[in-house]
Amino acid sequence: MIFCLLIVAKAPVPGFAKTRLCPPATPDQAAGIAAASLLDTLDAALLTPDAQVVVAFTGDLDAAVRSEEIAAALEKTDVIPQRGNGFDVRLVNVHADTAARHPDTPVLQIGMDTPQVTPESLAAAAKALYSEDSVLGLAEDGGWWALGLADPLHAKALAGVPMSCANTGQETLRALKEVGLRPGALPTLSDVDTMADARRVAAGVPRSRFAQAVAAVR
Repeated sequence: MIFCLLIVAKAPVPGFAKTRLCPPATPDQAAGIAAASLLDTLDAALLTPDAQVVVAFTGDLDAAVRSEEIAAALEKTDVIPQRGNGFDVRLVNVHADTAARHPDTPVLQIGMDTPQVTPESLAAAAKALYSEDSVLGLAEDGGWWALGLADPLHAKALAGVPMSCANTGQETLRALKEVGLRPGALPTLSDVDTMADARRVAAGVPRSRFAQAVAAVR
């Protein structure tokens, strides 16, 4: 099954990316961790079978850490801009824009905060859309790391859902059910908000760019 693997990302600019890692990380180190996470995520996405990789991007890539590497990776994807006020509205819009560019194609959306994803885990998440109208992968902090929709226009349910809150995952689940969906459950993962998160995730992917960037913070 061909599907769109939609990555929602922003440019890892020092002072704007992963600021909750500071301290102990410096702004440059925090942005470096974000850049490494994005690059590792793009690697996994581009190796995922049957995936058309779409990146909904925002921010000044020229000012970002590892900008040339990121630009080279993005050239292998279909890049679309994020638009709208509020993260919930931007998510609604990127799903609609992806559907317009890739009609009649299910969408699996992830962010750039789970560098431990693999081509195999992403393919398995998308495969669940064979039998489910939607899937949701909760995050350990109460949010979610993945949302799969057989019809990406159902992302309109996200409008009004509070984002980056301890109850975002449960509120998203409620919103999806209210529009008649029955989301299947994906494995729960830890995303990266704090240095404790970063070190825990890095321990699971010790050979990654992400782990190297985390190890540089003392």
